[in-house]
Amino acid sequence: MCGIVGILGTSPATPRILESLKRLEYRGYDSAGIATIEDGKLDRRRAPGKLGALEDALKASALSGNSGIGHTRWATHGEPTEANAHPHMTHRVAIVHNGIIENFRPLKEELLGKGITFEGETDTEVVARLLTSYLDEGMPPRDAFHKTLTRLVGAFALCVLISGEDDLMFGAREGSPLVVGFGEGENYLGSDAMALASLSNRLIYLEEGDWAELTHAKVQVFDPAGNPVERPTTISQVAATMVDKGNHRHFMQKEIFEQPTVVAQALGRYLDPNAGKVRLPQMPFELATVPKVTLVACGTSFYAAQVARYWIEKLARVPAEVDIASEFRYREPVYMHGGLAIFISQSGETADTLAALRHAKAAGQRVAALVNVMGSTMAREADVVLPIHAGAEIGVASTKAFTCQLSVLAAFAIDLAAAKGQIDETQEAAFVEELETTPKLMAQVLHHDEDIAKIARSIAHARDVLFVGRGIHFPIAMEGALKLKEISYIHAEGYAAGELKHGPIALIDENVPVIGIAPEDDLIDKTVSNLQEIMARQGKVILLSDGAEKEAEGMYAHLSMPSAGELVTPILYAIPVQLLAYYAAVEKGTDVDQPRNLAKSVTVE
Repeated sequence: MCGIVGILGTSPATPRILESLKRLEYRGYDSAGIATIEDGKLDRRRAPGKLGALEDALKASALSGNSGIGHTRWATHGEPTEANAHPHMTHRVAIVHNGIIENFRPLKEELLGKGITFEGETDTEVVARLLTSYLDEGMPPRDAFHKTLTRLVGAFALCVLISGEDDLMFGAREGSPLVVGFGEGENYLGSDAMALASLSNRLIYLEEGDWAELTHAKVQVFDPAGNPVERPTTISQVAATMVDKGNHRHFMQKEIFEQPTVVAQALGRYLDPNAGKVRLPQMPFELATVPKVTLVACGTSFYAAQVARYWIEKLARVPAEVDIASEFRYREPVYMHGGLAIFISQSGETADTLAALRHAKAAGQRVAALVNVMGSTMAREADVVLPIHAGAEIGVASTKAFTCQLSVLAAFAIDLAAAKGQIDETQEAAFVEELETTPKLMAQVLHHDEDIAKIARSIAHARDVLFVGRGIHFPIAMEGALKLKEISYIHAEGYAAGELKHGPIALIDENVPVIGIAPEDDLIDKTVSNLQEIMARQGKVILLSDGAEKEAEGMYAHLSMPSAGELVTPILYAIPVQLLAYYAAVEKGTDVDQPRNLAKSVTVE
């Protein structure tokens, strides 16, 4: 979500902060700002909109100083105006914040009662005013910052400069990630390793409740009680070079076309084709003893979990439960002793999913994190990590991370089935061989790029679009609908094909395109029958199938897909629904990589 960069430096900070903020644009934001300190004096520039607007403000009025803090904000409290943009500044402090301060209202009322005035509507300004009040009372900066932290309830990552203190910066984390970076005569704070990639690869990941005091010479980390603590220094593997689009128009398009390569890389980490075996990371428990699997995720990752449930139950005959992370804790789930809970998140920082992970871990569940970012909070707190190896995904709408999640989950289902004795060595080798064909078949689907673009242009101006599928492809239908909503802003819904006649078929008329996902499997006759019901009501059916050629007669369009088994087809059918959404968005002229109101990493509940 929001991005933070802090530099306590020896050379001009503003251009370096801007460069780092540009690395974070993929996360989604609606305003940006920078504050610097020089000769003890704070100054700032802020602007709503993209970083280009902030750059224009800096051209009109430059910011000097070797130390500064920068921020890209995704609005939570208050509209994305200049007054609400970060950094927030008083006569004593400048502060940037990721997260939500849940008790900001009583704190604000307390401060208003003391005659302190406010300029904006954000919860963050309350932190700036509270810290300022303690400094004005004569508290030393360290004590004032620590006392401020003890008053806050919620999720936050904070980065603070204090007037009169050129050699001082504070940072803190509670629920939102924050990392410390080390340089030569410089030190840094960032919302993640990507934020600091051009500055440092020697990092400390602050733990829950940690806060840090930075000077040019050293970094001190403290626990919530204010006691000094040691945290390990790690070497980040995040590349310092900026990710670019190559010859593609958008990052999303580039990432869709990278999928054969990244899925091959992901499978290469989990499959041993010579032995016909799946090789999962070493686990601190035996898979054979797992009585139940719980899968928890949000958004696209939730649909990956739903696909995985089919694989786990069908292959391993282990009961699997799937939950939306934001709802998981609140229904007070019943855990099974020795159960395995898998938490799926591209960033590994998704607030709802992280909170659910901690809930399950506190209840004694075995916990696995399936993530794309190895240094993330979820990766550090889980018992075992299943990395998806998708590489940096810049487009807000997930594509390659989704198919890599599916690939790793398929490998997990095979290994679980083998551990449970539900498949023998010959069957495991056959499944491994099937998964090995995935990248080649994905490349074949991508060869239909122009055909898919043509279909997408025909639906780009529809008001409503339906996606339908059965069995393991029902989640792919929902994912297709989500992609279309996310980037084209067309209302779209995914349905189980058999459920249409129980209500949704009332929506069908000649103006409603319906994307039918119907691979040649045990359910194809039923799926096609459902699509025929749509056609009988003038619905505009677009069929995605490796069979049903005769049934395709009379349909609006038919995209021929390669044939594959149930471990591979969900991965393959993800591609055309991604491309349909992409080309519909291009036709409509929307911001494909940074769609409105969305953020890449959602670090608030």
